Amino acid sequence: MWPMCSPPYMGVAENPDQQVNVGGSGAQDQLVTWPRKMRILLINGPNLNRLGQRDPDLYGNETLADIEKMVSSRATELGADVVTFQSNGEGDLIDFIQGAAEEADGIVINPGALTHYGYSLRDALTDSSLPVVEVHLSNVHARENFRHRSVISPITRGQVVGLGAIGYVHALEYLVRQASAANQP
Repeated sequence: MWPMCSPPYMGVAENPDQQVNVGGSGAQDQLVTWPRKMRILLINGPNLNRLGQRDPDLYGNETLADIEKMVSSRATELGADVVTFQSNGEGDLIDFIQGAAEEADGIVINPGALTHYGYSLRDALTDSSLPVVEVHLSNVHARENFRHRSVISPITRGQVVGLGAIGYVHALEYLVRQASAANQP
């Protein structure tokens, strides 16, 4: 990913291209430009706020808060930040993407039912120019026919389905790995 320094210089700038003092004294201070921490958007669509209560046999017992905590914990281990957002409204999801994309490096999204007809959500994801991974807790391809088609998946890097909550972690790990590889000299 980015160069790691030994203490006391360990750290990552909070703002892109922030100058960080990495040593010296007085006139001999050395300033370097240090990249900000990688930031992944974790977005959940309609009805996912009901996880843990909604059909646990199909979606599992984890709540959305449990999933967000699990993904955030793994992100921290990988040196990344996660910004979470959930809404039952497509317009709210679009507003979030448009407002947050500029400061992000990738998107993990479970669009819920918008998977099948959310063309304006798809457009917002495309316009973000960010790598996107689509996640579904259940295997949508083994369910009702209308769930087999995703209007989102053609613009994503990949789709993780049927693995339960850990699918979100796999999506995060993929995005971090890809971004790290892209930032190697």
